[in-house]
Amino acid sequence: MRRYWQKKPLLIRQAIPDIVAPLARDELFELADLDDVESRLITHFRNAWNLEHGPFAPDELPPVKKREWTLLVQGVNLHHDRAHALINRFRFIPDARLDDLMISYATDGGGVGPHFDSYDVFLLQVHGKRRWRFGAQRDLSLKPGLPLKVLQHFEAEEEWVLEPGDMLYLPPHIAHDGIAEGECMTASIGFRAPSSHELTAQFLYHLAERAEEASEDSRGHARYRDPAQEPVASPAALPARLIERVGAILATVNWNEKDIAEFLGTYLSEPKANVVFDAPERALNAQKFVDRAKKIGVRLDRKTILLYDARSYFVNGEAQALSSTLKKWLPELADTRFLEAKRFVTLTDESSMTALLHEWYRAGWILLGALP
Repeated sequence: MRRYWQKKPLLIRQAIPDIVAPLARDELFELADLDDVESRLITHFRNAWNLEHGPFAPDELPPVKKREWTLLVQGVNLHHDRAHALINRFRFIPDARLDDLMISYATDGGGVGPHFDSYDVFLLQVHGKRRWRFGAQRDLSLKPGLPLKVLQHFEAEEEWVLEPGDMLYLPPHIAHDGIAEGECMTASIGFRAPSSHELTAQFLYHLAERAEEASEDSRGHARYRDPAQEPVASPAALPARLIERVGAILATVNWNEKDIAEFLGTYLSEPKANVVFDAPERALNAQKFVDRAKKIGVRLDRKTILLYDARSYFVNGEAQALSSTLKKWLPELADTRFLEAKRFVTLTDESSMTALLHEWYRAGWILLGALP
């Protein structure tokens, strides 16, 4: 982290020795056929780039023996335990920054063209070989008229072939191009890097929502007034007094560190739009849930995002106060994503804990049993 993170590329040979792809090829194809999974098909047939968005039925994908096509499947960690276990190995980076695990399947010669990302990425080879060329070039102009962001003047400075278990870390804006040498699969572990514009817009929206919720007093419902307004001869002109008055109203908008933390916690724990939680078909009642958890423990669902700070916890976009009772166990659950049976037993005197976890269980946010 001191030497390379957001500074320069790093190749780690056999970062994960004897690695096995989290999904077989056919399993990945099945995943790309689901409505709640984001997938893309990129082809480079006859030297022409083409991009299609999924879902893809099995017969909509090109034959695996055909060269130069790539299937990208996002958020694989949300749907398969092995992929989720793999991305968990990268939790030396805060969860608030960790985004998802994408798997790129490519036939011989397949790739997405020379490009750059605006975020950090770990490129872990999990099957076959891929040749990576990359460099810290300054010219990041793109080829016009293409469905992909392909660099117009790509100049590689280094070139490495990655085999299963090898991993390449690239900081933001490092130009790179990966070409499959034979059939291959690459796991990309990406990180959230929202732009200043995105953060500003979302924070102001957050403030507006909170202001609306808190506007029960007369000040919140007070409307604009202009009792001193005089008749005008130019009705289309924007009144200077209106600008001044609204400016005074906006000047009263303020925020503090607590507001910023609450915004970040809810914003960064909000599941993506295509995420769907599966509630248990036959949910246990509260007592049976507790009895079962005492024997096998509980774990967070793959899709659940649980964050916390000194004052609050944030789960799947919701913010709640972190009471002294919750501090006994919630940070532990968030950090380890699991409460073993013995630990659960020691906490069962806290009725608020069992009630909250049973509520999350009924919503599909937590599951009974140990981590896979």
